[in-house]
Amino acid sequence: MQVSFACTEHNLKSRSEDRLCGLRTAPPPGGSSGGVGGSSGEEGERWWRWGRWRRIWRNLGKSGLRVSCLGLGTWVTFGSQISDEMAENLMTIAYENGVNLFDTAEVYASGSLICDFCRRSSFVITTKIYWGGQAETERGLSRKHIIEGLRGSLSRLQLDYVDIVFANRNDVNSPMEEIVRAMTFVINQGMAMYWGTSRWSAMEIMEAYSVARQFNLIPPVCEQAEYHYFQRDKVEVQLPELYHKIGVGAMTWSPLACGLITGKYSDGVPECSRAAMKGYQWLKERVNSEEGRRQLAKVKELHLLADRLGCTAAQLAIAWCLRSEGVSSVLLGVSNADQLMENLGALRILSQMTPQTITEIDALLGNKPHSKKESRA
Repeated sequence: MQVSFACTEHNLKSRSEDRLCGLRTAPPPGGSSGGVGGSSGEEGERWWRWGRWRRIWRNLGKSGLRVSCLGLGTWVTFGSQISDEMAENLMTIAYENGVNLFDTAEVYASGSLICDFCRRSSFVITTKIYWGGQAETERGLSRKHIIEGLRGSLSRLQLDYVDIVFANRNDVNSPMEEIVRAMTFVINQGMAMYWGTSRWSAMEIMEAYSVARQFNLIPPVCEQAEYHYFQRDKVEVQLPELYHKIGVGAMTWSPLACGLITGKYSDGVPECSRAAMKGYQWLKERVNSEEGRRQLAKVKELHLLADRLGCTAAQLAIAWCLRSEGVSSVLLGVSNADQLMENLGALRILSQMTPQTITEIDALLGNKPHSKKESRA
């Protein structure tokens, strides 16, 4: 699969501003945002642009890297569910609508990412290392595989470097010092700018940080974690503590619980859905399980809340994820342009994620996790 951006600087300025007008949540003071010819209109336009971007950009943890609060993931859909043309279209639409974060991995859809006319410095590309090939030395987090796996990813992506390289689960067969030294090496060699973890426990992340500090190496800046209505403990209890202690941010994935939250599985498993795909029997079993049926019942109630707020169930779920402390970005998985634009619309309702709304959602879900401090109290 060969995917390219086709954005000129003119297109980026004009088309993205036109589309993002729909995401505005408040008018600028002193007039409309599109005032022409008057100083107050120009001032209002400047205020609105600043306020808009201030809302959608966040620091990755406590690093200086600014990422869009919504990113585009390539898991499953790219290379298996959608065509090259659609993949290119989705990346272009996302980029033109303010998304600057694109998530890949060494085992995701094989292919390249060609950036036509877009400055490489204007977006953030990630990759993940662990599952490479069939040989014993082609997987895991040994120094050999981290370096060779990242080189392979760069070759497929046709890039000189990625912005973030993630260790895609911990490797019990590789010493933590070896992992941290290898990540520091690829950063010092200019193959990556930062490194992070994915599906690591809080204890493992803390160990990596301690090793980095002990040997004057580079610590991780971010953890990738699954986060949605039915998967909350890690992102809401464990990661905020790490964020405050060592500055590790959260980049979350699966905000719609593999489509469960959209309601498409309410009447069974559609033939064209992910749960019907080869290799996703686990998802089908999850949907059809007793727990899955209980979750679908709660989803129906959440759809009613979304209707009352004037948004879709997907937009409500994504905005709910974004309101969580320490979440730097939520990765979206989409298969067409309509889904992408709908999901980006979650930014419109961020202002409606009030304490009252969150409390109502917590009451519907009945699974709010408690911090250690709350448990002691």
